[in-house]
Amino acid sequence: MLPAYLPNPAAAFFGGGIPIDGGRRWSDGRRLLGDGKTWRGLICGVLSGVLLGLIQVSVQDAGILAWLPRLTVLSVVLLAVGALAGDMVKSFVKRRIGKERGAAWPIADQYDLVAGSLLLLLIGDFGFAAVHLTIPVVFWILLLTPLLHRAANLIGYATGVKDVPW
Repeated sequence: MLPAYLPNPAAAFFGGGIPIDGGRRWSDGRRLLGDGKTWRGLICGVLSGVLLGLIQVSVQDAGILAWLPRLTVLSVVLLAVGALAGDMVKSFVKRRIGKERGAAWPIADQYDLVAGSLLLLLIGDFGFAAVHLTIPVVFWILLLTPLLHRAANLIGYATGVKDVPW
C-alpha cells in the first residue's frame, strides 16, 4: 500500500497552482473540487507514489523483502493513481453535501485513498488483487490507514503544509 499512502501527503506538500476543476462549478453552484486539488499536486503525488513503488519493485527484484506481495509496475501505478482518484471523488461528494475545503469528514477522510486505490487495482489488475488482497491484508490496511493518516496530517500541520490537523 505504500504507493497508495504517499500520493496524498506528496500532493499536499508539492501542490498549489492551477486547480484541476479550473474554477468550474456544478449545477448546485459549488466548485467541482475546489482549490485544494491542483494539477501540480496530482502529478507530483502520483509520481511520488509511482517512484516509491518502483523502488519497492527494485528491492524485491534484488531479493530483499521477498516475503511481501510482489508488486508490479502496473499495480504500483494503479495504487498511486487510485489513491488520488479516491481523494478527488471524496472532495466532489464533500462539495455536494456542503462541506468546505478543510472541513473534517471522519471515515471518508481516512479511507478515500483505500477505496480509490483498491477499486482501481481490482478493475485494472484483477489477477494481482485476487491473489494479494486477502482478508488479513485488507484487515491490516483498514487498521493501519487511520493511524498513518493521522500521523501524516499532524506532521503536515506542524510543518505548515496543512491548515488543519485532520
